[in-house]
Amino acid sequence: MRKYEVLYIIAPSVDEDGVKQTVERYNNVLTNSGAEIEKVDEKGKRRLAYEIDDLKDGYYVVVYIKAGPDATNEFERLVKMDDNIIRHLVVRDDD
Repeated sequence: MRKYEVLYIIAPSVDEDGVKQTVERYNNVLTNSGAEIEKVDEKGKRRLAYEIDDLKDGYYVVVYIKAGPDATNEFERLVKMDDNIIRHLVVRDDD
């Protein structure tokens, strides 16, 4: 298992309960696919570096995991279909 840093940005139109549900949903996707979550860092609502689909803000979430390729592939597959996620990035952490 390798270490990964998973970042995703939730659209600002999602309410507080929706943000919590989204974070829980994707944490469950990762753990059900065999990943171990080391840390979830909710950065909160921040201004984007550039507009994405006319959006200027987003809710940033960073998750540090140990996982195999199946967990990250399943996460990316589901995130691509979710209209509330405006950007995502999965980076392997080589320490």
